[in-house]
Amino acid sequence: MNKYRTHNCSELREKDIGKNVKLSGWLHRKRDHGNLLFLDIRDHFGITQCVIENKDKNFKILEKLKPESVILISGPVIKRAKDTENKDLDTGLIEVKIKNFEILSSSKELPMPVFGEQDYPEEIRLKYRFIDLRRNEMHKNIELRSKVISFLRNKMIENNFLEFQTPILTASSPEGARDFLVPSRTHQGKFYALPQAPQQFKQMIMISGFDRYFQIAPCFRDEDGRADRSPGEHYQLDMEMSFVEQEDIFKVVEPIFYDLFTKFGKNRKVNKNPFPKITYKESLDKYGTDKPDLRNPIELVDVTKIFSSSEVSLKIFKENIKKGAIVKAIPVPNTISKPRSFFDNLNNWAIKEGASGMAYITFEKQNNKITGKGPIAKFFSDKAVLELLKICKLTEKDSAFFVCNQISEALKFSGIARQKIGNELKLIDNKKFNFCWIIDYPMYHYDEVEKKIDFSHNPFSMPQENISDFDKKDPLKILAHQYDLVCNGYELSSGAIRNHVPEYLYKVFGKVGYSKEMVDKNFSGMINALSYGAPPHGGMAPGIDRIVMLLADEKNIREVTLFPLNQNAEDLLMGAPSKIGDKQLKELGIKLDFKKN
Repeated sequence: MNKYRTHNCSELREKDIGKNVKLSGWLHRKRDHGNLLFLDIRDHFGITQCVIENKDKNFKILEKLKPESVILISGPVIKRAKDTENKDLDTGLIEVKIKNFEILSSSKELPMPVFGEQDYPEEIRLKYRFIDLRRNEMHKNIELRSKVISFLRNKMIENNFLEFQTPILTASSPEGARDFLVPSRTHQGKFYALPQAPQQFKQMIMISGFDRYFQIAPCFRDEDGRADRSPGEHYQLDMEMSFVEQEDIFKVVEPIFYDLFTKFGKNRKVNKNPFPKITYKESLDKYGTDKPDLRNPIELVDVTKIFSSSEVSLKIFKENIKKGAIVKAIPVPNTISKPRSFFDNLNNWAIKEGASGMAYITFEKQNNKITGKGPIAKFFSDKAVLELLKICKLTEKDSAFFVCNQISEALKFSGIARQKIGNELKLIDNKKFNFCWIIDYPMYHYDEVEKKIDFSHNPFSMPQENISDFDKKDPLKILAHQYDLVCNGYELSSGAIRNHVPEYLYKVFGKVGYSKEMVDKNFSGMINALSYGAPPHGGMAPGIDRIVMLLADEKNIREVTLFPLNQNAEDLLMGAPSKIGDKQLKELGIKLDFKKN
């Protein structure tokens, strides 16, 4: 018999009444009723109420015991009084009468409570993460994470993928985010890098003749944190397939994600596969982002032509259009009953977000004629109003906001405003998961800071051009076989069909200024491997953290990460990053040289 328990704290039921049992767990909370003391004992599985009378010799000891102390109790299972039953607990119809107990571990005064699920400052929560993880919501999130990973692993194996582990210590790569570097003791002056992703290794697995690979891969990037991105490390379902085209990958991935989100989505509806495919250009035009939330029915409309016509006399917009600006309309349905303050508040919000504001028009019908109302309505002719209604698919019950700016800024802000308005009007169904693919990404973009052409996505992707036509085409018009899986406004995965032809890789890198010698130096392993016969291959890498964040209905990725760094990339629990002693530095051949402020 187990020394510490006969049952866990969620097992006991009415059928166990009369049994003598042992339970071990944390003292979740106490309720002193004078003649009776009730103790909730909690373990990983659940909670059981225990009771002791004041005449018992152990009463005073338990009365003084601090919450979160770990105790073992033994005694008979009894039925709860009718007025004390708790239908919300699996064990809510019974309790255990304490005959004997043992304190297995005493707790100090808690820095934060476990019972009650109160909000607490993140600094405290991360410093005492082992306590924070005892709280029911956090505990369930991490349990969900484990189940999601197990589910994905099993699905991959069912689909004939083999699981491999790629190196953690590798060479620094010049593309992508900043590397985390690891100094070498045996090769002083040289450094390993932690992998930003297993990109090159997984391609070499395909070149090695394996057909389908996956792993739950840790990835390390020295980049700033966000609510949906950890600052130091993250995990992804890394996968690669040989002899495939883009559509082959979609056909494998879509059923897995449909099943995953159906199983763990808390009864939220998942759109069925095949998932919609939206080109990168169409996504920016309609939604202002390449991560659209398709639960929001609002679609942006380009109305630059209307505003630049003689039917509209809004001078400031016309002047900006002449300087290269565009005008994006945000059609807003069913606002006829909204007060003026609704529109003014959105305009004020836009100003706080750094925009110059958002012009708007509302519509009304009088004498069988629809006219515009609002601050800029007087600048529109009747013909312009009708054209606006038609192109934006609006009625007299609706309205439209307008964003006028240079293309990239107009698209970006109108996309943010679209989501803001969708939330304000409660147009977004929170009981849905809407997946889509964003496809046809541009291979290159123009870097305004560096004043040069650079990669817009993954440099190892296959361009959508024959190698013989590649040099004839404007680089900024070349599309790549790249794709993102998006759900509810979050990018869950990036992927691509890989460029498996060395001669073509040289051409692709040449467009951003890499000579053949530079490519050979920086990507020697990859070029060498591709030179000995490589299959056409492709893959993707869905982010585990974001998947679990969506399924758990959390807004911050740290809520689904076991021991995360804070926003400043600090581990408050273990005290990292930390200073290194002179002895270790000497072994590594490193001397620190800090410049004084």
